[in-house]
This record gives sequence, structure tokens and C-alpha cells, in this order.
Amino acid sequence: MNNEKIVINGVTYVPEPSGEASTADGLPYVMVRTYSAGVFAGYLSSRTGQEVVLKNARRMWYWTGAASLSQLATDGTASPEDCKFPCAVAEVTLLQVIEIIPITDKAKKSIDEVAVWQS
Repeated sequence: MNNEKIVINGVTYVPEPSGEASTADGLPYVMVRTYSAGVFAGYLSSRTGQEVVLKNARRMWYWTGAASLSQLATDGTASPEDCKFPCAVAEVTLLQVIEIIPITDKAKKSIDEVAVWQS
């Protein structure tokens, strides 16, 4: 994988400018919903079938200020102070992925503004 491409199942993808957030190394920032592990936001490192590896990923444990995951990925949250997103992990492998939504720069900024939730 180079700085401008991502290879998934042997297919090379080159990102187009679209307002979607990405890192300097070109990985797309996405929201992933799983069957039973919840929702995560992070950089898509790889996908094989229903298995996804995210880097620098945060679990979206509880959110408000967005009506759906689609709105959260597009607009972010209108109430970052009421959301509960724990700290990011360097890498997570997610099984039984059922949805991957690209996150816009606007939404990423909003997600990043949510303080790390801890008990």
C-alpha cells in the first residue's frame, strides 16, 4: 500500500477528493457498524469480507445530536458534550461488519471534539 492507494481483496482503490476525511497516508476515515460489537470510527486499513481492520479507532459508545449513523458520519454531532466516545485504540479488528460509511471532514472534526469518555 502506498500513500495514495488502498488495496482491498486485491483491488486497488485511489481516493478522489470528496470532502471525506483521510490521513496523510491516504487511508479513508470511516464509520463501521458491526453485528454485535457496536460502532467504531477510524481509518480503514483493510477489509476482507465482513472483517475490517481500523487504525486509530474510537468506539461510538453513545451519541446524541445526530438522528442516525448516516447523519453522524456526514454532519457529526450537534452535542459533543453529551456523547460518550472512549479513547482511540491503535488498531482493532472487527468481525461481522454490516455497514461502512465514509466520514466527512466536518463530521471528523466533530467526533474529534468529543472528550475522551472514561469512568
